Amino acid sequence: MTKSTGPKSTGGTAAVESVAGVLDRELEPLIADWFARVKDVPDLTSIPLNHEERTGHLPRLVHDVTARVRLDADTKAAISESAARHGRLRNKQGYTVEMLIEESRLLQVCIFTTLHKNVKHLDFGMLLPDIVTIADEVDAQLRQQMQSYKVADTVKRTKVN
Repeated sequence: MTKSTGPKSTGGTAAVESVAGVLDRELEPLIADWFARVKDVPDLTSIPLNHEERTGHLPRLVHDVTARVRLDADTKAAISESAARHGRLRNKQGYTVEMLIEESRLLQVCIFTTLHKNVKHLDFGMLLPDIVTIADEVDAQLRQQMQSYKVADTVKRTKVN
């Protein structure tokens, strides 16, 4: 079951949007913010990747976040195959575990910054529960990334031996 997420009319004031609606609307600026922050982290930029290689996973991960936010609180979230794919890809690209953790941290920062910039449009009644859900989903995605990263690492080491 899903929550209602469309804008609500407030009789002449700014329309109130759901957290998921704001994140959908602000996806491109969110990705630009994330990319700018990544460029300031020498560990992350030590792996030479073009814009698409660096950010291509973000639309899918953010979609999984917004899909989770739209679910009722008691609905179990699906496993994010996007996160698992991302973990395998970053392993192949030479990332370390710490680098994946930093990328995930920056994603949370950018999501929360986006929400802060749009706070006047948000439904305050759902803001804190949705923030808890976002943090839980991004952490769950990181766990899935780590699991697939470790499997890819094991396969890589097995091939070497």
